[in-house]
Amino acid sequence: MNLVVGVGLRAGTSYRELRTLVDEAVAEAGGEVRILITVEGRESEPGVQRLAAHLGAELQTVAPAELRRQQVPSPSEQVERLAGTPSVAEAAVLSTGAELVVAKRTSPQATVAVGRLAFAPGYAPGERQVVHRVLAERRDVRRGFVDLPIPDDVLTRVLESAHRAPSVGLSQPWDFLLIREIATRRKIHDLATAQRDAFAASLPEERRQQFDGLKIEAILDTPLNIAVTCDAGRGGRHVLGRHADPRTTWFSVAIAIQNLWLAARAEGLGVGWVSFFEPGEVAAVLDLPTHIELVGYLCIGYVDQFAPAPELVRSGWASRRPLSWAVHQESWGRRGLPGAEPTSIAADAKQAALSTPVADGGAPQKVAPGASFPEHPTPRGQVVRVVVGGDPAEYLGRADTVVVQLGAKPEADFGVLWRPVRDVVEGVETGVEIVRDLAMQGAGEIVVRVVADGEVAVAVGRGLRVGAGACGVGFRDEPGELRDSSA
Repeated sequence: MNLVVGVGLRAGTSYRELRTLVDEAVAEAGGEVRILITVEGRESEPGVQRLAAHLGAELQTVAPAELRRQQVPSPSEQVERLAGTPSVAEAAVLSTGAELVVAKRTSPQATVAVGRLAFAPGYAPGERQVVHRVLAERRDVRRGFVDLPIPDDVLTRVLESAHRAPSVGLSQPWDFLLIREIATRRKIHDLATAQRDAFAASLPEERRQQFDGLKIEAILDTPLNIAVTCDAGRGGRHVLGRHADPRTTWFSVAIAIQNLWLAARAEGLGVGWVSFFEPGEVAAVLDLPTHIELVGYLCIGYVDQFAPAPELVRSGWASRRPLSWAVHQESWGRRGLPGAEPTSIAADAKQAALSTPVADGGAPQKVAPGASFPEHPTPRGQVVRVVVGGDPAEYLGRADTVVVQLGAKPEADFGVLWRPVRDVVEGVETGVEIVRDLAMQGAGEIVVRVVADGEVAVAVGRGLRVGAGACGVGFRDEPGELRDSSA
């Protein structure tokens, strides 16, 4: 049995007193102590450190604020006066997720409680917070790099973290090409610039103006670029787990890049992933062997600050989708967070739409509390034309147009959304989801044209209307097309 021992004590409590109290409680619980946990500030007490060594347990601490959140069976006003929380020993045990099996025991200077873990212990609360912090504060950095070299030991730690990434069949298909030579980086920069210009030319005018203010790379601004590559054949013929889905090889390299990114953030290094390339052209500049594929090109270096939010969010180019949009419970479309009742995106949108009327030409309003929509919808600006059905070739000549294909899978084109809708209900859901995602990418108004015949196509158009109302996006239908007002 995995045991957790929580200890509360006054400064200077002797090891003998602690050990006697703990040994008795542990004997009653029966099992092996994995964690000794106390309130922050008491971990440096000599008695506590000796006790952890005696038990062979990991010494963890927990903040008073976390202790106050726990519902304990034996709160104490005296403990609250001394420690700022009604409980230390019992609350510390409960903070780990353990079940309390020995309630609080006391001695003149200390309190002890014991819990049972039905699973291998996780990190201490403070350490968990650090892990979640580095995930939340990772940024794709393109500005603010400073002219400082990266020490070899720091870079090695970052690369070691990348190299520890899981990989299909432990094939480790990645390699890391470190690029410092300015002449090489200038060639890569020229390729990125050409692709930036091509992308800008493909944008509608208002979107192009917004794009002009974005920085898409820092190739010449950092002391180091790293090309991360994939050898799809590494490991030979019988790599465990690869036979059914060869894509797992490239997934493995992407995970290694994420490991590198997080480790770099922890070391105070900014990383930017440059994707404005044709991979073959970059491979030629880097003289990569023909069997090696480029997966990621990274710019890495120290920065003057880490932004509080991603640049694309701060600039208004795009927004982050709420988690509740991406969580499905048991079957596709039953969305909602753990512990919440599942709902459909159409039901979500209708509820929000009832609470968020938007007058013609007016600013989008804040969505209803608790709804699955952004608190601050994107201001009206970018107009996106959505065509449901029809031949994409007739419509994609306009850069502002997206074609929704409901039938057979079309040729790959980012202007075509393939949505093989099965029934009317799914049609409404699909329309809502399309407009919500367009809103996340900066759409402030949609103009809808339903070309395809049938009730499913009309349902998609209805969903577009519902989603637009919910997200604070303007809606217009083209003359002679969608006129269903039942949404």
